[in-house]
Amino acid sequence: MNIAVVTKPEPRVRAFFLPKKCRHDKVIPTMANKVISPAVDAAKLAALDLRAGDTVRVWQKIKEKDKFRLQAFEGLVLARKHGGQAGATFTVRKVVDGVGVERIFPLYSPAIDKVELIKRSKVRRAKLYFIREKAAKEIRHQMRRIMDTKYEEEEVVGAPVEVKIEAEGKKEEAKK
Repeated sequence: MNIAVVTKPEPRVRAFFLPKKCRHDKVIPTMANKVISPAVDAAKLAALDLRAGDTVRVWQKIKEKDKFRLQAFEGLVLARKHGGQAGATFTVRKVVDGVGVERIFPLYSPAIDKVELIKRSKVRRAKLYFIREKAAKEIRHQMRRIMDTKYEEEEVVGAPVEVKIEAEGKKEEAKK
C-alpha cells in the first residue's frame, strides 16, 4: 500500500518585495578616477555668465597625433542648460556656406581652452530654438528673390533690341 505524503506548498514570494536587478546595474568601467588633463578654471567660466543671445568664440583643443592645436567655433548661443552644475552645457549655432551648424559644448570641459564673449544681445527668451526656422525661412525668401531676378533678366535678354529701348523709355516716363 502506497501512502502519499501531502505537504503544504511554500508561500509564494511576490516579486516587488525582492530587490530588482536592472539591466543597467552592470558595472561599466569608466575613466572617472583618472586625471585626463589639468583642472578646469571653473570660477573663470562661471564668471563669464553665458546667456542665450550671446555671440561667442569657443576655442577647443584638438589632438592630432602627439600635438594639440586650437580650433575656433564662433556663433550664437541658442541655449544654456543645467545651470552651474558640473554637467552644464551650452549650444552654439553658426551658418557655414548656407548650412546651419550647431555644437553642444560642456561648459567645464578640459577640451575647451577659452570662451570669448564677442557680443551680448538682449533677447526675451531663455532658449532661442526658433532661430532655426527663422533662418530657414529667410534663406527661402532670398532664394525666391534670386530666382525672380534671374527670370526677369532672361525675359529682357530674349527680347528684340527695339523692345528693350521701349521698355526703358516706359520706365523713365513712369518715374516722372
